[in-house]
Amino acid sequence: MLTPVDFDEAPFLVIWEVTRSCGLACRHCRAEAIDLRHPDELTLDEGKALLDDIVRMGTPIVVLTGGDPLQREDLELLIAYGKQIGLRMATIPAATPRLTRDRVTSLRDVELNQMALSLDGCTAQKHDDFRRVEGSFEKTMEAAAWARELGVPLQINTVLGEWNYDDFDALAELVQSLGIVFWEVFFLVPTGRGSELQGCSAEQFENLFGRLHQLSQDVSFVVKVTEAPHYRRFVSQQQNGDETAGGKKQSSTHPGGHHGHGHGGALTVTRQGVNAGKGFCFVDHVGEVHPSGFLPIITDNVRATSIIDTYRQSPIFKELRNPDLLKGRCGQCEFRMNCGGSRARAFALTGDYLAEDPCCSYIPEGSL
Repeated sequence: MLTPVDFDEAPFLVIWEVTRSCGLACRHCRAEAIDLRHPDELTLDEGKALLDDIVRMGTPIVVLTGGDPLQREDLELLIAYGKQIGLRMATIPAATPRLTRDRVTSLRDVELNQMALSLDGCTAQKHDDFRRVEGSFEKTMEAAAWARELGVPLQINTVLGEWNYDDFDALAELVQSLGIVFWEVFFLVPTGRGSELQGCSAEQFENLFGRLHQLSQDVSFVVKVTEAPHYRRFVSQQQNGDETAGGKKQSSTHPGGHHGHGHGGALTVTRQGVNAGKGFCFVDHVGEVHPSGFLPIITDNVRATSIIDTYRQSPIFKELRNPDLLKGRCGQCEFRMNCGGSRARAFALTGDYLAEDPCCSYIPEGSL
């Protein structure tokens, strides 16, 4: 079990975009990735220094993302170094020809804690259309089989929006067949290429929350919801036996957290409410630090300032950790300490990262 983290001092999780280059052209890509490496990416030595600072800060988990992390030949060296200094390490390879059984074997051999694959459609046609590269679904299924065969803990990432809302049950059934330890369900934040897509409505969020919560009771793997922190409010209401109608509160509720446990050496999630800049930090391919990859505000660069100082002292990070600064319904809500609404979605839709999350239907106590 991981030691609890003080979110004023350190994030529970740091995501490092080791490269923005990728052979896919996904419709929702926040980075608008292209298949070309940037000359100013953090080097191996700079990456090791970043990992050292992350350990000193007290963060337990680092995810190496992209783009496609497999485009870095030193990916395994970074993972091995992170493991050596005590971090839990994960990565999210893209389903391209670079993803081979040999490469999955090399990730296993450096004791990667978890490998994530993206799955956004219940059929090859739907998934490949979303990823905009034919054969990406087949490669994902192939890589999932390799992970099972080689004993690499497997995570599936799925983005939900209006385009695949009706496919949830089929997606959930497919995910359950893959022998995973972790399903991370992302709700679309309209940034990057994703700004052209339609996300779920507030009512669709609530419907999916119910289905995700029921699923989490029935499966052995962790179900984690990302960019929908009001899922924590929903779970708390279920735990307290509350009933809602039309998003309006019917009885007294209290904030609560959704959590799960890792399987063996795999990753876990925290009881505390993680949000952009609050228990979470993102470092991009050239070292710029953001509260989240979906909240594209640059606060500093690790080449100039330690990530420790940026996370703890940046005015933006401090504001994001202060629930008393939230506006609208989020600022009035009794769940704001453990939810707070998606700061990234608020920024994407209103230009204000402290605004209320437009995709929550809940009416806070006393606001009627």
